[in-house]
Amino acid sequence: MRLSILDHGHRRRAKAFFTLTSLQSRVDSPDIVKTLLYRPDFFARPLLELTADAMRGPSYWTAAEREFLAMSTASWHECPFCIVTHAEIVRLAAHGEIDPDDAGSARPEVRQIREFLDALNRDPGHVPAVPELPAQAVREALRVQLVWNVVNRLANAFGFVLRDGQLHSGTRALHRFGYRFPGFLLTGGDRTKHGDAVADLRHAVLEAPATTDPALRRAAATGTAVPELWRAFVETVRDASYKVTDDDIARLRAAGQSEDQIFEVTVATAVGAALRAFDAGQDAVREPRTRQD
Repeated sequence: MRLSILDHGHRRRAKAFFTLTSLQSRVDSPDIVKTLLYRPDFFARPLLELTADAMRGPSYWTAAEREFLAMSTASWHECPFCIVTHAEIVRLAAHGEIDPDDAGSARPEVRQIREFLDALNRDPGHVPAVPELPAQAVREALRVQLVWNVVNRLANAFGFVLRDGQLHSGTRALHRFGYRFPGFLLTGGDRTKHGDAVADLRHAVLEAPATTDPALRRAAATGTAVPELWRAFVETVRDASYKVTDDDIARLRAAGQSEDQIFEVTVATAVGAALRAFDAGQDAVREPRTRQD
């Protein structure tokens, strides 16, 4: 990965977990797991709570359909790590109901919501017509998109790579445990609740004390008043994360920014961009559906 702290900066309990699971599976821990377990109180704890519910909680959408939507979001972000991973989990969860290699195999409702989500990603400022689906189904799909709009940007920016054996072992573990991690790995930090998992994520990343000033993280999240040093990097992570390079990270280091600062600003940018699309979608559902629902 592009930040050494995501390979080697973990707490002892996380390092012990990596060692144990690697011995059992004979495969190194995937980059996504290492990232989530680095300072989990900063963003991963609320993100994982949101993910477990969005991907495996009660829903209008089947588990395979939600994985298909996650794969579609990864395709939009041109994130090879996530495309391949979710395609494999679709195969595990689908039992023949949907083929990740054939979008036409999805039921019409899935294709409708996919088009809506893609349009939101293209331009959250111009929200398309909400599909003729139950409002709760649209809200559930928006939460799926929110999760992977964050993760895909981080995967691209931090340079996630699938190594030998990880696809098989990692996808089966995610599918089996429903995106849930052992609680002892996520302890520490402020456990105050600020609403649901989305509100907790928003607060943890953009408001809570961290290495960087909250004002910088909020600027990165909104894309407004971003300091010159960070501007180009923030724009790339937000709009085209697949274009982030090793040189982009090296330039920030050379300018005196620590890896923790780069980590926090990257996460804030990814979360802010994801929340913009999510909030726009939520507003679109709320307004026209008020009288119907």
